[in-house]
Amino acid sequence: MADPKIVREWFSKADEDLNFAKHNLAEGNTFHAQICFHFQPAAEKYLKSFIVAYDLEFEKMHNLINLLKICSKKEPSLNSLMDQCELLNTAYIETRYPVHWPTDYTRNKALNMQGAAEKIAQVMGGLLTNGGYL
Repeated sequence: MADPKIVREWFSKADEDLNFAKHNLAEGNTFHAQICFHFQPAAEKYLKSFIVAYDLEFEKMHNLINLLKICSKKEPSLNSLMDQCELLNTAYIETRYPVHWPTDYTRNKALNMQGAAEKIAQVMGGLLTNGGYL
């Protein structure tokens, strides 16, 4: 069993990213691309907290789909989060760099990403609580 303190640290950092983005969105901040960006690393850290808890092997990466596949080896029901991971994955690169595809991030898109990140937080939090890590 992994050290629960380390798992809690990962989960806490994820909560910080999620709450930062939610706060900015609730305040009416119009930097929607930047807000969406922060939902992605929140989800990434929630997934990594599960990976750390169960000592699953992974390379340094930010791709939520690949991280979810690693988590799903331990808990196959996590495949149900694929849609959320696919949505949030789009925010990692598109929001950070000038590119040649549309990057119109609206409040509605940010709200959708918030919902996706919150779903991942809820599911991972439940599993880690049941596992005695949180």
